[in-house]
Amino acid sequence: MFKAILYTQWKWSRVVVALSVVIAFALPIMSVQRAGITEPSRWEVRELLRTIEMWSVWYAVFAAGLGLLIATTAWAQDHRGRHVYALSLPIPRWQYAMLRFAAGSLLLAAPVVALWIGALLATAMAQIPPGLNAYPNALALRFALAAFLAYSIFFAISAGTTRTAAYVLAVIGALVVTQVMLQASGMYGGLVEALFDRVITWPGPLEIFTGRWMLIDV
Repeated sequence: MFKAILYTQWKWSRVVVALSVVIAFALPIMSVQRAGITEPSRWEVRELLRTIEMWSVWYAVFAAGLGLLIATTAWAQDHRGRHVYALSLPIPRWQYAMLRFAAGSLLLAAPVVALWIGALLATAMAQIPPGLNAYPNALALRFALAAFLAYSIFFAISAGTTRTAAYVLAVIGALVVTQVMLQASGMYGGLVEALFDRVITWPGPLEIFTGRWMLIDV
């Protein structure tokens, strides 16, 4: 049963998975393009860190978007078929949902591994200045946790009606993207802080999407 569900889910989301693997592999490599100077000055080191920090915003956005797309494609065909296929199976509804969830979680492994390999390759090719360190394993682990968290949330939301899922997904996605962009640009406001403090910042459940996603740092 699981093999059949995994195969169908792969057919529905293979384009998303394939594109995400390419993006995940290329993102760390693109972020260290400035790390090629043998003996950089202090200003050049700061510029390198600033560039990597600018790229780091896209890790969080990519993790959230990946979880969203994999979760929505998991239920898209069921919604189109009005869940006739799911109801015709000789298993309880909750078990069918768990199999769908497990299949999507397995598909997330491909872009996570691609990002990890890309991060290892990027740090191996880059000229890392003295005093800085590379964190490819930590970055890949954080990306995996963020993508899985986003997938879990959007999977639960997408299991409902299409209209309800669309509304909730739009609101959550807009909130996450807004907070990440504001933090990256250094813009903080009292209203924004009050709105996101309980959810986005520690100990909020979505805190993993904020902060510094640095491949190379002090």
